[in-house]
Amino acid sequence: MYVAWRDLRFARGRFALIGAVVALITLLVGFLSGLTGGLAAQNVSGVLALPGDRLVLHPVDGASATFADSTIEADTVAAWRAAPGVDTVTPVGITQTRAEGPGASTAVALFGLDAGTAFAAPRRDDEVDLSAGAAKALGAAVGDDVSIAGSSYRVAAIGGDEWYSHTPVVALSTAAWTTLAQRVGGTGQPTVLAVTGSPAWDSVAADTGTTASTPLASLTALSTFRSEIGSLALMIAMLFGVSALVVGAFFTVWTMQRSADIAVLKALGASTPALVRDALGQASVVLILGVGVGIGLTALLGAVAGGTLPFVLSPLTTLAPAAVMIALGLLGAAVSLRTVTSSDPLTALGSTR
Repeated sequence: MYVAWRDLRFARGRFALIGAVVALITLLVGFLSGLTGGLAAQNVSGVLALPGDRLVLHPVDGASATFADSTIEADTVAAWRAAPGVDTVTPVGITQTRAEGPGASTAVALFGLDAGTAFAAPRRDDEVDLSAGAAKALGAAVGDDVSIAGSSYRVAAIGGDEWYSHTPVVALSTAAWTTLAQRVGGTGQPTVLAVTGSPAWDSVAADTGTTASTPLASLTALSTFRSEIGSLALMIAMLFGVSALVVGAFFTVWTMQRSADIAVLKALGASTPALVRDALGQASVVLILGVGVGIGLTALLGAVAGGTLPFVLSPLTTLAPAAVMIALGLLGAAVSLRTVTSSDPLTALGSTR
């Protein structure tokens, strides 16, 4: 690393430039990762909060099962409850409409399920439980009245920050949800079953004409989740690729310019492994500093924007992208090592001139 440190001090401007580029790319990747996490949470957190080992959906006309089209009939519910190995079956109705509160009106996702489950639900048919997002959007507090589809409900509690397809969740009793669902044009039948236990999942699903997936796997049944996360993940992957190409191109050119110096060092007895460690160490210093600055800016901007944007600031959206950036940068820098490993010491001594 002696030569690398001397090189870094001598060409501070060049290394500061590539460090700034790495920092900006890291900022883009980190901010986009945080935004992706925030958008994903506002899309699926309500589904992930449902109480069940598997979520059961009913496909329509042989198509893939989706939350938008699934309806579970009473005999299907009974078949799942009677299946050996099933502990509990919680029918959950999901529909979207608008609600009016003391402060404003907003689109909401109505979840209808029985009280006493892991997911908060009111015990009375004239009460609702609001998620934190719904309470904020409606300007409602515990004890206030909110209006949904012409009916008034008292706010019994304000729970966690559950969302469904970018609309905040409002939980009602099963009977109240059934009435509202029919009023807004639905069938009033449950949308999904939250099942716990250890039955023969595939066998019961085949017998009932349904699908049984883990809550995480069932997220693909949300069409908005597939399209949204797919496009954002593609952009993140492209930024990772750009970072590897930029760092690799910089160090390739830099190493080519140092080819004569490298040959002299080899002629003086420097081993190839030592020169490789020198080059990769130099790249590591630039990458760690650049990525560190980028992640710091991401954390700062994420904390500022968190109140207005759906942004998640966590190790998964900061440290994980940073580690990938450093790894890809070193991979790109490793491409430039051909000059180091193939330099002929005799070239530096003028034997080929």
